[in-house]
Formats: sequence, C-alpha cells, structure tokens
Amino acid sequence: MSAQQRIPIEGHEAFGQNPFAKLSSEGLPPGSSQPPTAAVDVPKKNRGRVDIKRQTAHRGGKTVTVVTGFVGIGLPEKEKLAKQMQRVCGTGGTVKEGRIEIQGDRREEVAKILTEAGFRPVFAGG
Repeated sequence: MSAQQRIPIEGHEAFGQNPFAKLSSEGLPPGSSQPPTAAVDVPKKNRGRVDIKRQTAHRGGKTVTVVTGFVGIGLPEKEKLAKQMQRVCGTGGTVKEGRIEIQGDRREEVAKILTEAGFRPVFAGG
C-alpha cells in the first residue's frame, strides 16, 4: 500500500476538528469580558538607599564603581543585579563581601539600573 492512499475509518471525526466544540459552559460562573492580563514583575518600590562610589585605591590605578549599603536582599539578588549591570555597561564585575563592583566609572548606568529595581541610589564620595 502506498503512503498516498487513505484508509477510511467509519464513525470517527476527521482530524483538524475542535475537540472542545461539543462542550458547553452550562453550570459555570460567568467569566469576565476582558482577556486575562499577564503577571508583570513589578519591582518593589522604596527598597532603601544604596551608595555608589568610584574607587581607584589598591587597584593598580584602575577605576571601579562600587555599590554598597544593600539592606534586606540576599546574595542571589545581588548577583542578578551585578549580571544586569555588567550586561548594560559592557564590562566585568563581581559581588564581594556584600557589595557589587563594576569595572570602570559606570555610576550613571548603575544608578539607572538600581532606580528601576526600586532602590534609591546616592553618589557617595570616594
């Protein structure tokens, strides 16, 4: 038998039909007329103040942007923020001893990311 020949099957609906067509909504509560909205990951507002410093001391003359003063967030969230900062700034960085270090003087870009995450960045001396 060739692959192009079809075998008729009696008593069955053809493929391509809606399997839910015969269902009714009888007995169900009325639904809303609006389509469901997707859950939006809204950052928490007012998550506290963080300090942004520019440092060169003990780094062989290289400039580093340091973010300190995080309260109430753990290491995984700091690492996530650091990865986002590295991607936006196009530089390397790390999380050390509870602070985020980004290579180069990237205070403006870092402040924007922190503001979007709900923090209040403050440029500290250094």
